[in-house]
Amino acid sequence: MVQLYNLHPFGSQQVVPCKLEPERFCGGGRDALFVAAGCKVEAFAVTGQELCQPRCAFSTLGRVLCLAYSEAGDYLAAIEEKNKATFLRAYVNWRSKRTENCRVCIRMVGHNVEAPFSDTYKDQMSIIEMPLSEAPLCISCCPVKGDLLVGCTNKLVLFSLKYQIINEEFSILDFERSLIIHIDNIIPVEISFCVGYVALMSDLEVLILKLESDPKNGESVNHQPHKTDNPMKQTEDVSHETLQLESDDFVICQKPMELLGEKSSQSGVSVTLESTGLADEKTKYYHVQHLLYKRFAPDISFCVFSDDIKLHSLQLLPIYQTGSLTSGRKKLSQEKELLSLFCFFSLPLVGYLYMVVKSVELMSVYQYPEKSQQAVLTPQFLHVIASNNLQCFTVRCSAAAAREEDPYVDTTLKVDYSNTYKTAKTQSCIHLLSEAHLLLRAALMDANQLEPGEKAELLEAFKESCGHLGDCYSRLDTQHSHLALPYYKMSGLSMAEVLTRADWVLEDGSQKYERGLIFYINHSLYENLDEELSEELAAKVVQMFHVAEPKQLPHILCSPSMKNINPLTAMSYLSKLDTSGFSSILVTLTKAAMALKMGDLDMHRNEMKSHPEMKLVCGFILEPRLLIQQRKGHIVPTELAACLKDTQPGLLVASVLGLQKNNKIGIEEADSFFKVLCGKDEDTIPQLLVDLWEAQLVAGLPDVVLQELFFKLTSQYIWRLSKRQPPDTIPLRTSEDLINACSHYGLIYPWVNVLISSDSLADKSYTEDLSKLQSLICGPSFDIASIIPFLEPLLEDNIAGLSVHVLCQTRLKEYEQCIDTLLERCPEAIIPYANHELKEENRTLWWKKLLPELCHRIKCGGEKGQLYLSSLKETLSVVAVELELRDFLNVLPEDGTAAFFLPYLLYCSRKKSLT
Repeated sequence: MVQLYNLHPFGSQQVVPCKLEPERFCGGGRDALFVAAGCKVEAFAVTGQELCQPRCAFSTLGRVLCLAYSEAGDYLAAIEEKNKATFLRAYVNWRSKRTENCRVCIRMVGHNVEAPFSDTYKDQMSIIEMPLSEAPLCISCCPVKGDLLVGCTNKLVLFSLKYQIINEEFSILDFERSLIIHIDNIIPVEISFCVGYVALMSDLEVLILKLESDPKNGESVNHQPHKTDNPMKQTEDVSHETLQLESDDFVICQKPMELLGEKSSQSGVSVTLESTGLADEKTKYYHVQHLLYKRFAPDISFCVFSDDIKLHSLQLLPIYQTGSLTSGRKKLSQEKELLSLFCFFSLPLVGYLYMVVKSVELMSVYQYPEKSQQAVLTPQFLHVIASNNLQCFTVRCSAAAAREEDPYVDTTLKVDYSNTYKTAKTQSCIHLLSEAHLLLRAALMDANQLEPGEKAELLEAFKESCGHLGDCYSRLDTQHSHLALPYYKMSGLSMAEVLTRADWVLEDGSQKYERGLIFYINHSLYENLDEELSEELAAKVVQMFHVAEPKQLPHILCSPSMKNINPLTAMSYLSKLDTSGFSSILVTLTKAAMALKMGDLDMHRNEMKSHPEMKLVCGFILEPRLLIQQRKGHIVPTELAACLKDTQPGLLVASVLGLQKNNKIGIEEADSFFKVLCGKDEDTIPQLLVDLWEAQLVAGLPDVVLQELFFKLTSQYIWRLSKRQPPDTIPLRTSEDLINACSHYGLIYPWVNVLISSDSLADKSYTEDLSKLQSLICGPSFDIASIIPFLEPLLEDNIAGLSVHVLCQTRLKEYEQCIDTLLERCPEAIIPYANHELKEENRTLWWKKLLPELCHRIKCGGEKGQLYLSSLKETLSVVAVELELRDFLNVLPEDGTAAFFLPYLLYCSRKKSLT
């Protein structure tokens, strides 16, 4: 908070020519001012050519005690007194009253207007009478919805704004008494109401409530009020009685008290709700939530009570974002989004500002140099009418609302400025710049009120203020020096422009780099910026970090923004580093990268040999940008990565896998990296990427979806087998390596080896892909059904394709089809297949499927007859062991040669006696 002496944000001062001495006044929105004097209210224009000229005047029932204007509904509410009786009236359609003698319509609240009278209401002012059972003390209009809240002794009455629809073309404004809030032990002197939030104030007490419209949050509203028992209330009653009994002899005052949030319900003030609205009312309040109770104690140091030691100027201030553009460039009317809500009240010498949305928090305390009479809070300023002059203070309402909307910006400013900055050296400049910055930010929040040129000018000034604040935080040693980063970002300045603005040299000629500037450059270089520093500025940055943050030097040199650094300069600074205190492996890898840029391959090899491979992997995990960088949204492999691709591909794959394990790179990023590194398009998969996928299976990465990884590998294996395309580089792991290291790769079934060995013309260049695919299918984790649609390119006209198809059919338990296929294509594999697959519940296929098929094919003859005959003998041996003699006889062919089957029959008959 800053007090602005002899400076007020007013463009001019105008004199309103009132006929009588003003008694009450209030603003009428953006274009009018109401002044009450005697039994008359005058409205004056405050904009345009008719500035301060009378617009209209109308008579009141009596002397005006209180005025309140509502922009929603454009009506004026007044408490009037006549013959010691008070009345509440609302003046509607007042703009139509051009002369004082114009006709005026007076009606009761809730009075239904008949359709024939509609024409009389269109062009004349209406006065709505609002009868109350008790005398009204104070009033407040909701600035968002236009509802009217009336304060009476021990209760508040809420009149909801509504419109009576006369016909399709015409509706009139009206009110409905919808709620009574019964409040004990506090008599309101001032009240304020805004979108369900209620603030009421007595001489020395303030209570803030929130009316909830959700019945689930509490008990239902009572249609007949009842009072709840409260021990605090009983204490209060005793105190009041004691005060009355003993006031002649003693001065008894209650202690000051402040209760926030739910604790404020223990204040002793009983609050109950009584619904009086219709059942179809849109907004109904069911529950009341206590937000704040604050009680002050009068100053009795001089043993006298002063009449002016009282609270005044209670105000609820909403901050909302208004205005949005439609396709026709027209502003949406009354579209308001409430961002935050603030409550202000004041003693003669002290003002208090609270934020009451989401949480109740004291934002600022304002100390006045002299006694105040009245105060008005705006989103940017607090205006205080004091005994002798008008005082003005800056406030942080708009800033706090902006912080709620965008927590990242201004996060570490809290809101109590007196405790934020403790360094005397920086207090004045940062303080005043912050105030100017927040005023500009607040103006930009309500940008719909600005012309395009004004908005552009404000935006430019806002960026300039951000730049100045960034300069302060970057150059001066404060506890909030890290704020240089967000302010420079908001300023739109490039890193080179910031470095050019920086003041490097001190008065004594030495150079010092403050924490704010180091923090900004360090974080900026960590981001994927498209900005490349010149060789001169890059060298300056290296020098800066060598002095201020030597541990960060290897990281700084890996930034894409430092691409133009002279490698000789970088090597000279890296050589000066003492690596005992931090990772020497990171310095080694950075030196190796710089040696490549210098073209010194011997130095590069020496650096890479100075540590074991696993340590090098750890170094790449510490700084991924040694391998992978991003420029303009695209992944760019480094020169070091390209070198490792040719010289140490295993280290490269292990390093990328390590980055994935440590969440330094995503799955898709890793895939793109290897495709770009190997010069492949999106549809071509390099072997190094296949090596990475295999390594992922072996490592068992938790973030990798297993079946998706299986799909990638099998698709690549199948594609290369179908195209007879060998890998572009030698695979890092053989199928045997994968079977030994990874449980997902299973042992290949023995009959598959027999099947493969039958093809003497098989191309050895793709046997590894075939073995890996077969091993995956034989593994326990593979979902066979998912691969079937992708087997189409792999034809069965060769042994490789045949083995894969038969394997998949076997895993799907399609044994009979597999038997037919093998008998037709590779009879020598049928017995190994049957021995491995036809077990337990599938053993019956030996005599129900295999035996009859072999007999049938032998009978048909052909060149494979000897293979079939040999397989038949093996089959009969198995069947003779499994079946009893009678069952064995039943499965034998009827037209067979008895001498051929006799040995098996004799074995079957003797096996029982043998056992």
